[in-house]
Amino acid sequence: MKKDPSKFDFTVRPKGETSVWLTAAGLALGTLMVLGLLGLVFVEGFKVFWPSDVIEVTLKGDSSFAQNGHVIAGTITKKQKKLRGGAEEWQLFLGNKDAYGFGFKYIDHAHIESIQKPLDIVVAERTEYGDAIFYPQKITLNASESVSIDHQDFFKVFENQLQIIDQRRDEIYTIEKVEIGEINRKMELLQQKKKSLDPASLETESILNSLAELQTKYEVLASSAKVLRNQQDLSTLEYQLPTGEERSLSLGNFIRIHRPNQMNVFEKIGHFFAEIYRFLTERPREANTEGGIFPAIFGTFIMTVLMSAAVMPFGVIAAIYLREYASQGALVQATRIAVNNLAGVPSIVFGVFGLGFFVYFLGGSIDQLFFSDRLPTATFGTGGILWASLTLALMTVPVVIVATEEALAAVPRGAREASLACGASKWQTIQRIVLPVSAPGILTGLILAMARGAGEVAPLMLVGVVKLAPSLPIDGLFPFVHFERKFMHLGFHIYDLGFQSPDSEAARPMVFATTLLLIILVIFLNLGAIFLRNHLRKKYTSSSF
Repeated sequence: MKKDPSKFDFTVRPKGETSVWLTAAGLALGTLMVLGLLGLVFVEGFKVFWPSDVIEVTLKGDSSFAQNGHVIAGTITKKQKKLRGGAEEWQLFLGNKDAYGFGFKYIDHAHIESIQKPLDIVVAERTEYGDAIFYPQKITLNASESVSIDHQDFFKVFENQLQIIDQRRDEIYTIEKVEIGEINRKMELLQQKKKSLDPASLETESILNSLAELQTKYEVLASSAKVLRNQQDLSTLEYQLPTGEERSLSLGNFIRIHRPNQMNVFEKIGHFFAEIYRFLTERPREANTEGGIFPAIFGTFIMTVLMSAAVMPFGVIAAIYLREYASQGALVQATRIAVNNLAGVPSIVFGVFGLGFFVYFLGGSIDQLFFSDRLPTATFGTGGILWASLTLALMTVPVVIVATEEALAAVPRGAREASLACGASKWQTIQRIVLPVSAPGILTGLILAMARGAGEVAPLMLVGVVKLAPSLPIDGLFPFVHFERKFMHLGFHIYDLGFQSPDSEAARPMVFATTLLLIILVIFLNLGAIFLRNHLRKKYTSSSF
């Protein structure tokens, strides 16, 4: 007898269905939390580069900003309700930190008398004290030439002068950091060589002559740099703050300008992508709160590559021995337990070990053997990118070992037996059958190791990362790759901006932008490994075992 579907008892649920729904709800909640976090980072990170309109606010006479005038101008960075009273308040970025003593200001919406968007207001990026927001008045090029704001080509002259100043700034950097830096390096090597020679020898006399020649070149270059720096201060800009105060500043303090209230959507989009490009390619300024982060990107990438190159062979070799060669007994089982436990050790512990073993022991021994003439100045006996990479490799090697063992165990036993039956040795079987088939699983372990290592900060603070590195680990100076140098890292850059910056409000946008970039860099590194894994998986899937 068939049951009437309309009378079916829906109250009876299959066993375990409630747990399935709870699991699905937990997964959905976790996914939403992750997406929300990524969305916040993306929105706040990209907001840094968008040229927001500048508003000029006229305040009522009883406002707290009355001591600086009743008119202020800035970009709105936040709108929120007060904890008491529920009144709305705005946070404005005012710039002009050298004039006001602060860059941000909260104002009560009730104190606002009027708001307007002046078209002639300028936002200027400067070498120090952050951005400036002002009304330009006059540019003085020299004692007899000046250009007033009334001149039709005023902003064209302004931007041309900034381009000239920027080119001159690059020349100064090349002279001081590259050419003088190379001379200092040669002089240091000669001074170290002279220490081990007889003061009366001919070779010592030759070194002294070489040092004299280098000193002459140094003085010439230093004089050229001084002349260029003096030229930076020849032109000045007179401008008026929104509060009415008149100020004057050398054009050498300005980097670039824009007028956001006059820009259309397409101009703002172009400015947006130009700012992203500068952020990715320029050097940091103003305690890392301004400028770009190219050294941090480069350092993070090189460190991750070195870490991967170190962890991959050691992890795979250890897993092959444990799975294929070692006698499966209590000792091997204890080793596996130890490896699994290492994966849960706090990263700072690995940092302390890296400092003691790699830096002090290995680095100190290398200095004693090969760089004794430079002591007591340490070469490898101090933090550097090599020791940082090896420390993170040691921290992530358990992940690679476990993943590789699982991949090796997943290779069918019949494949090994068929290879051995054909006369192949055990190593030939592992090399030509087992490893190629297990390569996707091995790369999965590498992906997990890269994802963890690229974002670690705590151990790096002990073994080589710095707030600002004067030179990159790879450059055009022989021997081109400098493993002993300290480096910058995106993770430490975020920590430094968020917790060590003297101006937390000014640093907060850079924190989001750098966090976004670190996430994107880790994603791209992982995608590269994932594509390689999928390629290998497709290549060996056709084989049937």
